[in-house]
This record gives sequence, C-alpha cells and structure tokens, in this order.
Amino acid sequence: MPRKSTLPLQVVKHLRDARHPLATSQVLVGLDGFVDTILHVVAKRESATKYTRMAKINDFASRVSAAAGQSANFEMVTQMVKIGGNGPIMAHALGSYGTKVTYIGNLGSPNVHHVFEDFALSSDLYSIAEPGYTDAIEFEDGKLMCGKHESLKEITWETILKHIPEEKLFQKFNNASLIALVNWTMLPHMNAIFNKILQDVAPSLDNGKRWIFFDLADPAKRTREDIAEVLKIIVKFQKYFRVILGLNFSEGRQIGEVLGIKAPQETHEAVTTHAAHIQDKLKVETVVVHPTHFAAAADSRGATYVVGPYTPKPKITTGAGDHFNAGFCIGRLLDGDLATSLQIGVATSGYYVRHAKSPTLADLKKFLGTI
Repeated sequence: MPRKSTLPLQVVKHLRDARHPLATSQVLVGLDGFVDTILHVVAKRESATKYTRMAKINDFASRVSAAAGQSANFEMVTQMVKIGGNGPIMAHALGSYGTKVTYIGNLGSPNVHHVFEDFALSSDLYSIAEPGYTDAIEFEDGKLMCGKHESLKEITWETILKHIPEEKLFQKFNNASLIALVNWTMLPHMNAIFNKILQDVAPSLDNGKRWIFFDLADPAKRTREDIAEVLKIIVKFQKYFRVILGLNFSEGRQIGEVLGIKAPQETHEAVTTHAAHIQDKLKVETVVVHPTHFAAAADSRGATYVVGPYTPKPKITTGAGDHFNAGFCIGRLLDGDLATSLQIGVATSGYYVRHAKSPTLADLKKFLGTI
C-alpha cells in the first residue's frame, strides 16, 4: 500500500480524467427512504437563543439512567431536516460525482415528500410508498437513530412492478454499471426481492458483470439465522455480478460471528485481516470494513487499509457511512485498486462530515490535497 502521505495525491491524479466516465455511468440504487431530523440534546439552556449541547453519549445515558423510577425532560433542538435512508443518501452522493442515478424506494406516495424534491430533479426517481422517519440524535462521539418504519413493509417486488413496468426495470438493471441494494435489516421483504432479481433479472443481463453493492445496515436486531440466510443469497449474486459487501466495524464483527470468524480488535492490521477472512469465506469479489478512523478492504488479489481524515468535531455524522460507500464504489467504477477506492471512500465521508453536504468531483480533489 502507498504511504499515507502520497496516496491522496496519487488519487487526485487518478481522478483527473474521471468526469467523462462518471458522466456516462448509470447507477441503480434502492430500496429504502427516510426523512431524517438531525437533533442535538440541550445540556444547559442559557437563554432563548443560546444553549450548551450534550456532547457525549455517556452524558445522555447517565441522565436517562438517573431518571429510572422517576422522570426526566430532554430538550431536543432541530439542526436540519434532510433526505435520509441508506439508499437516498448514497444515491445523492453518487449523483454529486456526476453519475446518472435511478432511484427506487419509498420517498412519498402519491406525491414525493418535499425533502426529496431536489433529489428528484437530479435523478430518475420511482417512489413506491411513504417514507420512514428517523430522529437522529447526534453527539460528538456517535448518534442514536430513532426510527419509525411502518411504511417499509410496503416495499415488495410486486409493489415495485406496480410503479415500474417490468421491461423498464430490467432495462435499468441492464444499463447500470453499479447497482446498490441497501438497508436489508429494515426491509422485511428484501430476501424475496433479492431472490426475484436472481431468478428473473440476473440471467437476462448482458454486457458482462457489473458491480453490485450490498449494505446490510446494522443487522444486530436480526437473528443469526436471518443473517446466515441473506449471506447465502448474496453469495449467489457473484455468478452474475461483481459483488461488494460493505460493513462498518460493528457489522463486520456481527457477520464474522455468524461465519465463525473471531471478532477483531479495532486495529488496522486486525480489521484488514478480518475483511480478508470474510472475503475468503464468502468468495465474493470485495469485502470492505470501515471503522470510524480508517477503512480496510479485501478481494482475491489481497487486502489493505487506508487511514481516514478523522475529525473529533463533525458537523454531521448521520450518512457518513453511506458517503463512504458511495466513494468506495466510485473508486471501483473508475477501475481503482483497493487503496484508491478506500481513499476515495474515506475522503468522501471526511468531506461530508465537515461540510454537511456531498462533495462534487472538484470538491473531492481539493479536499484530497489537504490530507
């Protein structure tokens, strides 16, 4: 792996001629959709306009614990209301780099929710149900995601076909250089959708294998049997696609546990080895694991890691992982090796948490020159 000091500049060179291939790349993303409300908890209210934010999750946890058997009042201050869901955030980030995005998910029905209006203008969007809603309570050291998921049960293969003619849907798959299917954990009918893609869509695709990205999205609330089943399904996609399985550190430990792989320490070498063990066990094209401070990936040719541009005081954290995923996939679309793809991933996420917006290609290259 290139030394940390030289890799960002090498990636800038790799991106010099990226605009045209990205502009001609079509990506298909789905299938969730949320309206995110980003909140801070007030620790001390000083005036009508001034307050001190509760900075650490443990501070909040202590206050909650102290209320047991009594009661407590917490003031939440809205920072922003924005597009949410793993799919829309990842798709928006991919679109910011110039790719042509088709999005399928629950963004409002019969009308698209107003937070997705700009997204709809820049994407070929098919909204099939009402969105879910998430209150994202953010702290300097993490976030608590409180979701309302009732509408997600409406996302089925049959519902998709009610909104997109089968022939057009197959064409979208066939034209895509990258397909991203995310948020398996929250979508109860996702296994059935995966199986329909394998049965009805994948065998008809031409022009060689395209990339397909899977993000299980924190499967802690799903059973080991459920996780084992979806991993078996994902492995089947490798026959028709170049599979990327994306995991954060916690997800990597959970998947490893199901596969009988010992949980790693959160060190560069241990996580890189862990990614390699998962990739070897599943025999998919690429496995990527991204803790907060760095990211590691493995494929059949080897494994490596890249240190991220960590900031202790992010402007936003909700969506950071989805931006990493978008950046990593951009690297793969541009035929970048693992280190290049990881660097684009951590830089995309690093820019986003500092600026609370998705970077353009020009933003990315400028940011890479600073790290």
